[in-house]
Amino acid sequence: MLKLSEQGLENRAEWERKGYVLPRFDRGEMIRNTQARPVWAHFGAGNIFRAFQCAAAQKMLDAGEMDTGIVAIEGFDYEIVEKGYRPCDNYSLMVTLKADGQVEKTVIGSIAESCMLDSENAAEYARLKEIFRSPSLQLATFTITEKGYSLVNGKGETLPAVAADFEAGPEKPMSYIGKVASLLYARYQAGACPIAMVSTDNCSHNGEKLRAAISAFAAAWQDAGFIAYIGDPKKVSFPWSMIDKITPRPDASVEEMLRQDGLQGLDPVVTSKNTYIAPFVNAEESEYLVIEDDFPNGRPALEKAGFIFTDRDTVNKVERMKVCTCLNPLHTSLAVYGCLLGYTRIWQEMKDEDLVKLIRRVGYTEGLPVVTDPGVINPREFIDTVVNVRLPNPFMPDAPQRIATDTSQKIPIRFGETIKAYLASPDLDAHSLKAILLVLAGWIRYLMGLDDAGKPFELSSDPLMDGLKYMVAGLRLGDRRTPAELKDMLNPLLTNASIFGVDLVETGLADAVCENLSRLIAGPGAVRKTLQAL
Repeated sequence: MLKLSEQGLENRAEWERKGYVLPRFDRGEMIRNTQARPVWAHFGAGNIFRAFQCAAAQKMLDAGEMDTGIVAIEGFDYEIVEKGYRPCDNYSLMVTLKADGQVEKTVIGSIAESCMLDSENAAEYARLKEIFRSPSLQLATFTITEKGYSLVNGKGETLPAVAADFEAGPEKPMSYIGKVASLLYARYQAGACPIAMVSTDNCSHNGEKLRAAISAFAAAWQDAGFIAYIGDPKKVSFPWSMIDKITPRPDASVEEMLRQDGLQGLDPVVTSKNTYIAPFVNAEESEYLVIEDDFPNGRPALEKAGFIFTDRDTVNKVERMKVCTCLNPLHTSLAVYGCLLGYTRIWQEMKDEDLVKLIRRVGYTEGLPVVTDPGVINPREFIDTVVNVRLPNPFMPDAPQRIATDTSQKIPIRFGETIKAYLASPDLDAHSLKAILLVLAGWIRYLMGLDDAGKPFELSSDPLMDGLKYMVAGLRLGDRRTPAELKDMLNPLLTNASIFGVDLVETGLADAVCENLSRLIAGPGAVRKTLQAL
């Protein structure tokens, strides 16, 4: 029997016999070093962090390039630390699922300690302030999702916890970013040592989002010195980054494989906040992390672990390449049509000739002519890897239903930017965008909540879902409405530039979208027929 803990890993030979790669560094020494002089803290103790940043730190530790680990900080769901991290002595398992069928099982031990960002827990919060007061701390990274940086609700109103923190000051904040700002305030009071606050969340201009959120607290607290500290890039920097690695929810098939190895303690835990915790992460092999090289207190040489450090403009170009052309539009296309056609795995969709033709046209034919070339990554080679290796990987248990989450927030970037580029080009015709406009029509068809056989399915969560369902409430499968009738019925949606990136009616593209939609709602099987017609 194998148990993921300090004691359970004493029998290294048994773990290695079962094919596990174990840490090669002195973990006890690493923990002592980190406690004495922390270098790297991370907010957001989820799967992407464990599969990417923690694995990179382990490479550095194994190679002798670092002698301190990561301080993992969870600020949304404390049970992740209490029920996930600490019972395993902060170890985790990374299961890399390669496209050629190989499985690499790695025990990750680069987390030195796990902390809860809980201002009501005196001991936890005191330890965090101690870490942030330390002059040795060079960087704090983040994977808290794009929503984590927002200080307002969907109506633009300041969140109650944020408003209360603005008023009460930095001593005992309750909001997530308020607590982060209060730790920076403690650092400022302890000598204003420099630090890099590095968002590695999968959103455009992520560093700017973090800077704006923390600056709002500094302004509200009205301490001129702290405002100057946050506003001085030589003291506090907010580098931009682009991250790309698929880490789906821990899958039952991977869990069973680990059980066959004799691994104990695999029973998943669902927290009171509905977070799914497992001691392992399953992830793809491909990974990219491009970071603006702006670290006023220095940084570990993480380029030796595969990170790419560059300037802000290049980071922005890499982000646009991925999000607007080479990956995210393909993912959303598969999400929408995968749900409509009853698929539950992305790799299964990549065996569907019609869907492969759709995404190849979205990416190669319609996207590449306006792609942003960042220089550090070749766009065509990137999309080749996406189409030929990453998406077809039969061992990656990623689901179209997961990717379909928050689609209304994704469309303006994933498709709207390409449409804008075509509209602005003297050499390109936006009406030639057959596949992209078919995806937009497919998303409206998706909002009906009926698959291609006419059977209901559960729509993925979306902050605009109630309003969206209201707008499409008049659609019926089997309707013989003309494109003009659909255009009139859906005018409030089609003219919403915040969803599509452009006003589809004003640009003249609504006609093609509605022509596609009229075909898609013609009856059972119409989705498949429409895809084949493309």
